[in-house]
Amino acid sequence: MTVATKAELCVELGKAMNEMRHRLRQHVQVKMREHNINLTFEMMEVLSCLWKKNGINQQEIAYMSLKDKSSMTYLIDNLVKRNLVTRVEDESDRRNKLIYLTEDAQNLKDTLFPWVTEMYTHAASNLQEEDIINCTQVINAMVEKLK
Repeated sequence: MTVATKAELCVELGKAMNEMRHRLRQHVQVKMREHNINLTFEMMEVLSCLWKKNGINQQEIAYMSLKDKSSMTYLIDNLVKRNLVTRVEDESDRRNKLIYLTEDAQNLKDTLFPWVTEMYTHAASNLQEEDIINCTQVINAMVEKLK
């Protein structure tokens, strides 16, 4: 395989990943509109980080969600306004604020999580588990090369 061909295949893989993310975003936004949930996809990504690990600082959320710090401030401010997260002073470093989910956000997970799970299950219905594992390993190897 030539270098050009390998690069072209990587471009196609990148396009496919972008399209998958775009379609995921569309699907989730449609579901949220249908159920009158006033959130953006990006806000849901922040909540998703906190559902995995509650009580972390803004920088860690930015790292987990691949967002920059300035957009993270905006997203968290909006989540605070919606009573979905609170900022709490870190007792070990008063300059640092930890972000915690509210009860409303915990309840929202019960609504959103099944939709996302159903969507991924449908998307992968014609794939073998081994194919998904291999694809993930390939993408992770490419990410490591780009760090």
